Amino acid sequence: MKRRVFVGTAVTGLSANSVSAQLPTGGDIPKRTFGRTGEKLTVIGQAGGRFPLINFEEAAAIVRRAYDLGITYFDNARVYWDGRSEEVYGSVLPPFRKQVFITSKSAGRTRADAEADLEKSLRALKTDYLDLWQMHAVSEMTEVDQIFAPGGAIEAFEAAKKAGKARFIGFTGHRDPHVHAEMLRRYDKYDTILMPLHAADPTYLSFEKIVLPTAVERGMGIQGMKNFGNAKLLSTLSARDCLRYVLSLPIHCTAIGCTTIGQLEDDVRIAREFRPFSGEEMAAVRRKAARAAGPNLEDWKRNVQQAASLNTYTGG
Repeated sequence: MKRRVFVGTAVTGLSANSVSAQLPTGGDIPKRTFGRTGEKLTVIGQAGGRFPLINFEEAAAIVRRAYDLGITYFDNARVYWDGRSEEVYGSVLPPFRKQVFITSKSAGRTRADAEADLEKSLRALKTDYLDLWQMHAVSEMTEVDQIFAPGGAIEAFEAAKKAGKARFIGFTGHRDPHVHAEMLRRYDKYDTILMPLHAADPTYLSFEKIVLPTAVERGMGIQGMKNFGNAKLLSTLSARDCLRYVLSLPIHCTAIGCTTIGQLEDDVRIAREFRPFSGEEMAAVRRKAARAAGPNLEDWKRNVQQAASLNTYTGG
């Protein structure tokens, strides 16, 4: 299913031009203090993960529009579009470097590989430091072992922070919340964490249940992602309810991937008008989302249902 490809309010009869005229200008998006980092970031951020679905000029236009609308948080990773997503940011954001919070990530699990990624990221982004550098998509316990082994990636992250090449460090992942929990058990000096959070998550291998409470307890900067379940939740919930649910959790910001300016403007409008759900409303949205929950929706997570069926199969 494709994510929204139109300006949401247009369904009420407004033209695209009149909709844009009603959009907030810079500064209207709510901000939250990003955990113990002390940074104040807009509750939604522009993510570069979907840029491979469009061309370079379209991606750059979205980034510029995000900045013009007041977004301060810009998420990226070295592996996105083989580095071109970072180049998109590098083509737009340098004039505004002091006004924006730029993140990137490395999938390197050794110190050498992570440090090589960092140098490439800095060149592509045209900056001499990252506001946040993260270990990207930690998915398996074996990767946790690699990261914390002698010569592992954690050494690169600590060194980068000490050298001022990364103001803050953290990690991300979306496959298994138990791997996130192990990353937290191994190390208590992360500044931030990024995890999938959405209304169907509590029903299946839940990051909200298993990981989020520990991150809150530690005062970490907490980022969400996959707010719309890679668009699959939009067959069950409205975009507004999806985003409102995530922003009602005890998080600080959430990364949103857009492929059109219309999608971006929809998200900014929802964030601007955000009012938290009550506990009863959150429960009702979870129940509705549960109809679609499981590995078919969250195909980025480990399929424990399939594993269970294979373990119980006896032939015949």
